[in-house]
Amino acid sequence: MDFETTFDEAPWMAPGLAADARAALLDAALTEDERYSLLHSQWAIGFLPDAPLPDGAIPAAGYVPPIPRLGIPGLYETDASLGVTNPRNARPGDTATALPSGLALASTWDADLACEAGAMVGDEAAKKGFNVLLGGGMNLVRDPRCGRNFEYLGEDPLLAGTLSGAAIRGTQSQGIIATAKHFVLNDQETGRHVVNAVIDEAALRESDLLAFQIAIERGAPGAVMSAYNRINGHYACENDALLNGVLKGDWAYPGFVMADWGATTSVHAAANGLDQQSGEQLDFRVWFEEPLRESVAAGETLPARISDMSRRILRAMFAAGLFDRPLPKGEAIDYAAHGRIAYRAAAEGIVLLKNEGGILPLTGAAKRIAVIGGHADVGVLCGGGSSQVTTGKGHAAFIHAGGEGAMMAMASEAYHPSAPLAAIKRAAGGARVSFANGRYPSEAAMLAGNSDIAIVFANQWTTEGADVPDLTLPNGQDALIDAVAAANPNTIVVLQTGGPILMPWLGSVAAVLEAWYPGSQGGEAIADILFGAACPSGRLPVTFPQSAAQLPRPELPGLGKRWAAPFGPRIDLSRASGFDVPHPEGSDVGYRWFARMGHPPLFPFGYGLSYTAFSYDNLAVTGGNTLTITFDVTNTGPCEGIDTPQVYLSSRRGAPIRRLLGWSRLRLKPGERAAAKVIADPRLLADFDTTRRAWHVPEGRYEIALARSAEDFALHSGASITEKWIKP
Repeated sequence: MDFETTFDEAPWMAPGLAADARAALLDAALTEDERYSLLHSQWAIGFLPDAPLPDGAIPAAGYVPPIPRLGIPGLYETDASLGVTNPRNARPGDTATALPSGLALASTWDADLACEAGAMVGDEAAKKGFNVLLGGGMNLVRDPRCGRNFEYLGEDPLLAGTLSGAAIRGTQSQGIIATAKHFVLNDQETGRHVVNAVIDEAALRESDLLAFQIAIERGAPGAVMSAYNRINGHYACENDALLNGVLKGDWAYPGFVMADWGATTSVHAAANGLDQQSGEQLDFRVWFEEPLRESVAAGETLPARISDMSRRILRAMFAAGLFDRPLPKGEAIDYAAHGRIAYRAAAEGIVLLKNEGGILPLTGAAKRIAVIGGHADVGVLCGGGSSQVTTGKGHAAFIHAGGEGAMMAMASEAYHPSAPLAAIKRAAGGARVSFANGRYPSEAAMLAGNSDIAIVFANQWTTEGADVPDLTLPNGQDALIDAVAAANPNTIVVLQTGGPILMPWLGSVAAVLEAWYPGSQGGEAIADILFGAACPSGRLPVTFPQSAAQLPRPELPGLGKRWAAPFGPRIDLSRASGFDVPHPEGSDVGYRWFARMGHPPLFPFGYGLSYTAFSYDNLAVTGGNTLTITFDVTNTGPCEGIDTPQVYLSSRRGAPIRRLLGWSRLRLKPGERAAAKVIADPRLLADFDTTRRAWHVPEGRYEIALARSAEDFALHSGASITEKWIKP
């Protein structure tokens, strides 16, 4: 970084100063024009006719120019939820390591791995010249049809918040700013710019807001990205109650709030808590330039608020080290080491849902193996939208999606070049492996009938900007599986999906693997699970319903209508009409809703099979200010494996309740025994009291269950808790 000032003229660079003090000193040195230049970023992809690539930008999501006079570096922003993206090959030939989808990472229940994955993405981003990573996607999965569920970390606030916070911490260890997004309740893509999520405050505090609170406490992200949608009538980017009241008030969040791209709705967003307009060319106006200056002149926005906005941005830059160490741009990236991280996340995130008769792992007994469908000969599926990563030598295949709207018109179903078929052939030894593309069920059934084992790959592609209309497999794949299973009872289904699906064929197949979108090493990870080189350890981070009738909203709200969309013509979203989406489940998201309603799921939250077995004993619970749970786990099976015993609150003061309190993740060899301990966050025992604006833990007896899933309780115990009030 080049300075035009000496050190004496830059007191904010004095060693030992805290980030807040440094930001205050530097903010005081800004001219008015310099201050306003920090408050809005430019879209830097450059493929819109009226939005050319800004001078000095790296082609990517966003850019804020540097201020050389004061030594302020530019902000170079990239989408990178699952790896550093290169939208529409804006940087010709630039590729990156693709992590598996967020749901795959969540299926590991491994905060250490999430931190390692975040650091991996941060390292690649920094070495490509970026210092702001638009990652940290963590919206709770409230509707399994949401097109962006694959990016997120499941339906439980503790699981999502813990893993997101770990990933953010890992990213920022590389000297760049990470975001937590999308704040908040961005739980469907249909009409996402105009939908109004309706929910009461206590329920929101106990669910989505708690997930963000945990992530912010554990990860300390430099920025929080606001969502597109409205919450209780107010857009997320200008929701005073949530931004000023909760985030910056109750939680004392010191960083800055940036808008999602094309989400800034008016100049009033500044007074209501938004600090930076993002991708200004996509909004109706560059609200945080002339309109904001005019608002200040008219007395509508206080000058102190403008300084607060710029100071928060500078504070995040200082905290991340942007002033103190140059980016390692151009340094070599260890893609081989990063590939190993992606492989671990894929292999440990694959969930074994069914294994009838112990058909898996496959052994040398099968001499003829049929692999069918899913483009398994080409690669593994990845989700669409701003998180789509280009890997290796580029995508192995594109299938144009089509549809109305700018996002769908340019969307393609893409495959990473990690072909499961090739990996299966390597793992199968002397067995003959044959492939059918699955276009014709009769052809696939013929191959399956002449084979010892049939492995069907079934895909559900989802993308940002669109929800799926139902939970069936598209393109007739349910019929394909039926035909193959009728021809061969030894049928194994490998799913690559963006979330839960229905399985009308479940009773006819021998085994089911949920591989999600398994990333740049996905083909190898799938083959290793199939043939036993890796023991399955994934646990579901979402509930699989038996039917849409079990959901809080059996019909997806707004489906089938055209709603306002970004990317031109620019829409004045402050005047756009929309629709309300009630949230009757409240804080009972996912498995909590199923427990409340007595719905038996197809597969419960926390579920997953293994090639080995585990037993639990010596459960003990102590009370007082919170619950402390201890227990022992023993591997009683034939091979080394990972177990994830879960602790749920099952009853509070005599009333049934279902809340995940914590878990332990243990890798054990056959016969090995280990002790585990879970200390419950008191907020998970509490209700949020909107009158006193605090968490309330009532005095009484609290029962817990040590469980294999949200529906499979192994041991029970409990203890008494003293009454407790906790600040919000």
